[in-house]
Parts: sequence; C-alpha cells; structure tokens
Amino acid sequence: MAETIVSHEFGSGAMDDARISEGIKVQAEHCRRNDAPVTALIVEAQLALMRGDTKCGQRIADWPGLPLEDALPLRFAGGLHHLHLTGADDRLGPIYSGDISDQAEVDALIAAVTQDHDLQLLPWLDGPPQTNEAGRSANFMAALLWLSPRVGSRFELNELGASAGINSMMDRYYYDLAGVTVGPANSPMRIKPEWRGPPPPVAPVNIISIRGCDQAPVDLSDGEAALRVKSYVWPENVERIARMDAAILLAAQARPDVVKADALDWVLERLSTPHEAGVVRIFHHSIVWQYIPEDRRHEIRAAIEAAGQKATAERPLAWVMLETNRETFKHELSVKHWPGPDHWHLLAEAQAHGAWINWLAD
Repeated sequence: MAETIVSHEFGSGAMDDARISEGIKVQAEHCRRNDAPVTALIVEAQLALMRGDTKCGQRIADWPGLPLEDALPLRFAGGLHHLHLTGADDRLGPIYSGDISDQAEVDALIAAVTQDHDLQLLPWLDGPPQTNEAGRSANFMAALLWLSPRVGSRFELNELGASAGINSMMDRYYYDLAGVTVGPANSPMRIKPEWRGPPPPVAPVNIISIRGCDQAPVDLSDGEAALRVKSYVWPENVERIARMDAAILLAAQARPDVVKADALDWVLERLSTPHEAGVVRIFHHSIVWQYIPEDRRHEIRAAIEAAGQKATAERPLAWVMLETNRETFKHELSVKHWPGPDHWHLLAEAQAHGAWINWLAD
C-alpha cells in the first residue's frame, strides 16, 4: 500500500479547505522527512491546484473523506509520475530531475500539466496507491530469523494487502542483513538495508509457501499494470526503482500467488484450511493496517488471536506486522506468536521503504 501516514483526523462527510490543506501539508512534510523532496513539492503543489478550475483540483478540494487516511495526495502524485514515465508530458522532467525546486515554479508547472491532462489524471483519484516495496521484505525475513529458534524454521506465509505480490515473492530474494545472508545468491533482487543495532539471529529459514490477498491485486506480468505500480514509487529513490524492475522481472518468470479477496474473509478462509504439522503459519502485512476498516481490523484481530489460543508447538501460529505507530509515526516491526507470551515483541523500527532497519530485539 501507500507510503502515507496516519493523522489525528476526525469526522466524516464534506471536509473544509483547511482540513484538506492540512492533510496535504502533513503528507508533504512526511515526504521530506523520508528523503523525498521532489514528491513533497508535487504533493504541496496540490494546494494551489485546489484553487484552480481543473476537474482534478476541484475533486481534491471537495474530497469527502480523510486525505491522509485515503492517501489522496499520493494518488495524484502517482498519476503525474505516470505521465512522466510514459513520456506523455516532457514538462515534468525538470521537476523529477531536481532542476526545478522552487515551489511557486512547481505549482505553476503542475497546474499547466493538469490543465492539459485533466481527464487523463482524474481516474488516478479513484483509488488508493497500489505500492509494493521489496525492501520491506527485509523486515519480514529478519522476523523469520528471530522466530526460527523460538517456534520452528518451516514457514507458511500469508500476506494481507499484498497488492502486486512483490513481498509474496520474498523467498526468491537475496538478503544481506548485517552480514547474515539468506536466499538464493543468484537472485536479481539484492536487498541490503542499512543495519543499525546488533545483527539478527543466524538461523535456518525454510519458506514452504507464500500466498497473499488484496482487494484489487495487480498483475505484474501485465506491462501497463506494472507501470502503474511503478508510477507510485517515489522517483527520488533510484534503488526502489531498480528493485521494482527486478520484481517485475521475477514476476514475469513466475507470478506471485495473490488472490482478490477481502482481508477478513481471506484470513478466515486461511485459518479454516488444514495446518500442516511442523509448519509455522504466519499472517503478515506492511503499511496496510490503516486501510482496513476499523470493524474489520477488530474481527481479523479476534480471529487470529482465537486461532493462536488453539496453536500448539506442533502447529504454531505467528503474526508479523510492519505498521505505523499512531503516536510516534515510526514504522515498527512487531511480532506475536503462539504458543508464547501473550504480548507483542517490538523487533525493530524501520524506514518505510526498506532503506534501514534499527534492530531492537535481543
């Protein structure tokens, strides 16, 4: 899902300009804090767009929901990046190259481009960004290394909100986590985040299966669909672009197993399937929890924890999440497993796009 944040927005129905503007400003600041100054400029340009007469600008200004929860600013940013990647408008080049960095100039240029591509850009506001970031799988792999000596080394992975399934191919990636290496050495996907703190455990990891679900899964083997996902990648990060290209290559060789399904329905379906002895069943997700309605989150939590109470040493269960802490806005890697202590283990804090991991676990 999207590289957005959760804010303390309340209420429903039509939102006034001040609330929409504040959401855009907070998203822009979040981009700056995450080394994405170009994306921040493009996000902030939507403030000026709200005052114009384009259909896109008016739709942003009249947004009925919560702009941060809905990833509104990043929806439109993805559409502009798509124009650039397809060569549909060369005027955007100087912004993405960093040659134009004055906000007023960016505002004027974005307004002109939107005026000329208004109807083409408008559908990008229809749904949230479908972003996938292979770098986040380093967190999942680190969690598996931590879990291995505690609950077992054979894993069945089930990813909620898998989008294009990039993290549902993590068994095909090569990882270097503070010198602890895992995965096929000849993989085109090389993941080596900046590591802070002690290294993760050296332990066996055998992923026997990976499945995922998403309400609107993306087929990376389809060229246009793959380009759409790539458009949501923040353009400043060339390493992320390279990882996206590697993921598209691997998906062309063998598509990830991702089905169209509601997260709650899929969790219940997966829990109802036979659990192989000697295998750790894991549910995992990254930057997706905020997009699931609160009542559905409650039911998912209840279902997984109820299943956890029935888990045994022969058939363990674990829940791994990389999500935003609503109080600190930090992205935290947390794990809970059954059998085991009845609490979450905070393993690490991480950069949203996989650039670094700050390991906190013993």
